[in-house]
Amino acid sequence: MPAWIEYFAVAVCAIAAVLAAEGKRMDLFGVMVLALVTAVGGGTIRDLCLGVRPVFWIEQPHHVWTALIAAVVTFVAARFVHMPEKMLSIADAFGLALFGIAGTEKALAFGAPGIVAILLGIVTGVAGGILRDVLRGELPLVFQPDVNLYATAVFVGALVFVLLQKWLPGSEAHRYIGMAVILVLRLAAMRWRLRLPTFRSRSKSSG
Repeated sequence: MPAWIEYFAVAVCAIAAVLAAEGKRMDLFGVMVLALVTAVGGGTIRDLCLGVRPVFWIEQPHHVWTALIAAVVTFVAARFVHMPEKMLSIADAFGLALFGIAGTEKALAFGAPGIVAILLGIVTGVAGGILRDVLRGELPLVFQPDVNLYATAVFVGALVFVLLQKWLPGSEAHRYIGMAVILVLRLAAMRWRLRLPTFRSRSKSSG
């Protein structure tokens, strides 16, 4: 995995975290903590599951600096420029795509079976957002019934990536195809409100 992809993913997730802090009356320190947790949370859980020591941001602290700088720049910019509400969803979608495939590829590199790699890709993509939403006192986005194809988009993109790696090994294009699948699915779901059916049990009275 090219290093720029992880750095870009870290920056995008940090930006999404700052935008998510709007209206929560957080100071700069609180925003930086939120951004850092969002940017490295999923990858940390992935590395712990894989037994990787040290985890990626400890071994390469430039990830921490990238998240903090992106957070500060966004924090300052938001005070002078109005950030459209859709920017949070779009930034989050890019982070989802980048980290989803980065997590899947790293799991495969450490010998994880395909289904495990896919699950760790999902964890890498969504866990940071879950921690972000918990810290700001909100129901995590992935668990909200009105959110359109969130973790599902990562699952499909990671599955495509794993299958391509198995059937046509050796191509650098596979990761970008997987990222594109996740991003297109998520953006299309946001545009046309595509979602999975929600659980509804039959009431006793109707039986």
